[in-house]
Amino acid sequence: MAKGDDLEDRLIQFAVMIIQFCDRLPSTPAERHIAGQLLRSGTSPAPNFAEGRGAESKRDFVHKLRICLKELNESRVWLKMVGLAQLLPREEVVPVYRECDELCRIMNASVQTALSED
Repeated sequence: MAKGDDLEDRLIQFAVMIIQFCDRLPSTPAERHIAGQLLRSGTSPAPNFAEGRGAESKRDFVHKLRICLKELNESRVWLKMVGLAQLLPREEVVPVYRECDELCRIMNASVQTALSED
């Protein structure tokens, strides 16, 4: 298994979680808006990470990781809104939010590591 395969797989699994999560949201105008935004931000880290793995330079690699982090941070905010608005039961929101938070931390650490390497 190549370096980064585990994280890429985890990001793909997170995207699948987001797809399934959004499918469970009710269909009011507000919830459709949130689902659309969350679907975009929650499914983009995996392909951006894959692009980063094939980056042409360290600068390009760090840029792609930062995009992943940005999208994960946005997803975390949307998930928090879903939880606070009680759009789905807490037991459905918490595991997805926790995974997103962990991925944010991992991606942030990855950016910092990439920046510190020469």
